Amino acid sequence: MQIIISPAKTINTKSSRKALAKSTPQFANEAKEIALHMAQYSIEELERLLKISPKLALETFKRFEAFHSDEAPSLQALLAYTGMVFKHIAPADFSNEDFLYAHEHLRIASPFYGVVRPLDMIKAYRMEYDVKLPELGGITMADYWKPRLTKSFIKDVKKSGGVLINLASMDIQSSLDWKLLEKEVRVITPEFKMWKKGKLDTVTIYAKMARGEMTRFILKNRIEEPEELMAFTWEGFTFAPEHSADNRMVFIC
Repeated sequence: MQIIISPAKTINTKSSRKALAKSTPQFANEAKEIALHMAQYSIEELERLLKISPKLALETFKRFEAFHSDEAPSLQALLAYTGMVFKHIAPADFSNEDFLYAHEHLRIASPFYGVVRPLDMIKAYRMEYDVKLPELGGITMADYWKPRLTKSFIKDVKKSGGVLINLASMDIQSSLDWKLLEKEVRVITPEFKMWKKGKLDTVTIYAKMARGEMTRFILKNRIEEPEELMAFTWEGFTFAPEHSADNRMVFIC
């Protein structure tokens, strides 16, 4: 069984927790090429291209400018990303065995690196799936990655038992041939919903937290069968079979 999650926009390159093992991203060369193109943009151009603040544009400019330097810091992906999902995966207390297990069973989508494994060393970047770079044919980053990722990702999932637990947000689906993926492997998407005014609704912040908690639950407990996810509970969220289907597991609070 394999898990896929979305990346975070916030990335650190320093961590008090150290993982002993490290690896190179599968598409490191593609990332270097993308960084080379991004380094040609001015601060103002990055601000418009990435729809970010002047402060973030300056930070991004400096990161891409230094990206190819051997002195540019890098960190294992699971420790580098710091968004809400990753805060709830909480890898700071992972043992070396936990990190190695996660490396085999967890994949993190990325509009910059394509996809990374937990122990892949990554550098700080800023990128969105809808960005179009003329140097790459003027297509979106999602369309750039789709032919590069799909077959290798399907092969990766099949190697792990042919079941993918999709704990990522919808936007990552555009970077893969999702229909082919669903045809070739079993994709199960857990959803986390809350009762609001008599209706079930997805509250984004709680959904992100729950995705992180479920990822941690799978990794820490070495879950290999999707049916075992029915036992997952967190902050009142419990499995609701009456709202679920073969490819959709709904948890309600």
